[in-house]
Amino acid sequence: MLNKVKFGKLLVSVSLSASFLLAGSVVAPLQAAQAATATSTKADSIIATGKKYMGVRYKFGSASGQTKTFDCSSFTQYIFKKHGIKLPRDSRQQSKVGYAVKKSQLKKGDLIFFYSPIHHVAVYMGGGKILHTYGKPGVTVSKLSTWDSRINKIRRVL
Repeated sequence: MLNKVKFGKLLVSVSLSASFLLAGSVVAPLQAAQAATATSTKADSIIATGKKYMGVRYKFGSASGQTKTFDCSSFTQYIFKKHGIKLPRDSRQQSKVGYAVKKSQLKKGDLIFFYSPIHHVAVYMGGGKILHTYGKPGVTVSKLSTWDSRINKIRRVL
């Protein structure tokens, strides 16, 4: 009789352990998928905010927090701040925030920095496009491929 009781307790213990182990292996991927969806949604929101300013004139040294003119870094700072993400004022400082990613790992909302030394920043929109501001077009969408040779680094802040 004692052996049956010990076996029953062992069986219950092993079953519970297996249940917890399996539950953990299901929960972790589910949480990762939910986090990726939240990040993608936030990136889409940031991009949508930026697109509201299409055509707004470019002016080097534009003041933070206003929308009459933008330079590249005041633009990224402004649209990210609207969604609760604080970025430093200039592109060189922004290039130190978040963590580095390779071009092959680009996701919507990543910041792409150009030139050496860095003096331009854009937001990756997905589909090979970037949202940024410069020169005559002001806030605009460009093909990343036309800026490819100028990429210095890519940072993920979301």
